[in-house]
Amino acid sequence: MTSVKIVAHGDPQPAGSKKAYNIPGQQYPVIVDANPKAKDWKRLIAAACAEQYGGPFLEGALEMELHFFQPRTKGHFGTGRNEGLLKDSAPAYPTIKPDIDKLSRAVLDGLTGQLYRDDAQIVRKYAEKHYGEPGRVEILVTQIAERTIGDQTRASQMCLAA
Repeated sequence: MTSVKIVAHGDPQPAGSKKAYNIPGQQYPVIVDANPKAKDWKRLIAAACAEQYGGPFLEGALEMELHFFQPRTKGHFGTGRNEGLLKDSAPAYPTIKPDIDKLSRAVLDGLTGQLYRDDAQIVRKYAEKHYGEPGRVEILVTQIAERTIGDQTRASQMCLAA
């Protein structure tokens, strides 16, 4: 079972929302990503993959674990003699935008054609948002051992026999 860990440093950016523009004389609207920073973030993820992995495409079903880290805002910290200390009222988790699904979508897109052929290969996904410095995403992608129903049956029979 192959696992690949990748860390991409930068401010995690969401992807997924689209905007459509009508251009006079064109039959169909032009559709672009609503976040102009998403394209660079996806490129950064692809570059991190090429630098840290650089192997063949992972094949078959895959599971992905994502940990997004974003810096805290200045309002979470005290002032004066408490400068640099977190306030008791500072939130434990980033419950603000961007949402975790759109953050995940950018990573899935950035790794398509780099780590795997198609993000449809991801059949399990676990994602968390954290506060932390520097801003980054930590990615763990693992091939799922069972490729057929027969493999699953044999694996469950071996567990029962043990």
